[in-house]
Amino acid sequence: MDQLRTQTINQLPSGAALIKRELCYTICFIFILISSIIALNLGSSSRSLPLFRFDHFFPRKLPPPFPHTHPLRACDYSYGKWVRVDKKNPVLLYDEDCPFLDPGFRCHRNGRKDIEFLKWRWQPHGCYLPRFNASDFLERSRNGRIVFAGDSMGRNQWESLLCMLAQAVLNKSTIFEVNGSPITKHKGFLSMKFQDYNLTVEYYRTPFLAVLGRRPITTPPQVKLIVKVDQLHWRSKQWKGANVIVLNTGHWWNKEKIAKMGCYFQEGGTINMTMDVMEGFRRFIKTLVSWTTKNLNPEISHVFIRNHSPIHYMNGTWDDGGVCDAATEPEQDYKKLRPESWNNQYIANAIKEINNSKVRLLNITYLTGFRKDGHPSKYREPGTPVGAPQDCSHWCLPGIPDTWNEILYAQLLSMEFRTK
Repeated sequence: MDQLRTQTINQLPSGAALIKRELCYTICFIFILISSIIALNLGSSSRSLPLFRFDHFFPRKLPPPFPHTHPLRACDYSYGKWVRVDKKNPVLLYDEDCPFLDPGFRCHRNGRKDIEFLKWRWQPHGCYLPRFNASDFLERSRNGRIVFAGDSMGRNQWESLLCMLAQAVLNKSTIFEVNGSPITKHKGFLSMKFQDYNLTVEYYRTPFLAVLGRRPITTPPQVKLIVKVDQLHWRSKQWKGANVIVLNTGHWWNKEKIAKMGCYFQEGGTINMTMDVMEGFRRFIKTLVSWTTKNLNPEISHVFIRNHSPIHYMNGTWDDGGVCDAATEPEQDYKKLRPESWNNQYIANAIKEINNSKVRLLNITYLTGFRKDGHPSKYREPGTPVGAPQDCSHWCLPGIPDTWNEILYAQLLSMEFRTK
């Protein structure tokens, strides 16, 4: 009996052997579990929710931003890519029946047949662009003023926002121009009132944003006009007190246009016959930014200075046979984008020099550069003479400026904008 008991005890594993065996079982179990989780994650589609998420610990590498730009920030809506939309996520927020559109921006009515350019949305790198909510924007702006001032690209954006906001208003007759002016008026200013919200959305046509005046009698005969780089347009006094101000300029600040107009720059009451357009623009942008800090209350006014809206003339310029009607989809290769205009650098530098969180850059150049397909091109407004230059500067509506306004709305949300 004792011999049998001794033999049985000798056959039992030692304590160390038991621990080693249990450890081996545990390691095997953990290995199998992790392998199963990884397999499930790899097998799941991008639209389905994986069982576990590891990207919090191993973040995905984002595509590189546009070369010669600043590093990507957490919510920089400026850089990303255009992605095609599906039927479940339509991108159109309004159509050409919107009563506030200029005839020259209604490309479909003017003969454009393809609608492929309307089937894309902007997807920022590593950042979610909130979907535009017209009702929310109107409510946040109640009893307020939204001002657009600048050239005709600013008019493009202004009309786009009118149509986007109007989708939340059932009775469109409650939206009207305060002074009874027709929407097709191209000079002066227009003020559209959303009566139910006591909100005005205003547009001021000031292509230079600066004072543009006639030549003094004592100046040389080649001087036809002057731009005062140290003074804002006289209508700027009407922008004070607005809750949102979107300013843009630059398209008229180019060597060819300035020379053709016989335009020279004045500063401090003196006309500088040798100041070139780049130096004139640099000095004016400093004047503009300084004006915003001295004349606007940061507790009330949220100011955006929008940079350059790219043009896409191919095989020539606007007055030399340039065209853009062949493009029906966005450019896919960022390496084929044209270099940013020199105006942009001056705008960005001037904004950086001030310490005011309520003055921001509305950076739309990179995303707009891809959209060679979004211009009216040869589909211009009725009555345009045969053989007139194609329009590869402005934008069809609905179209690209809608995205500019989506980004404007997103930035206002990040600033917790709401009228008081």
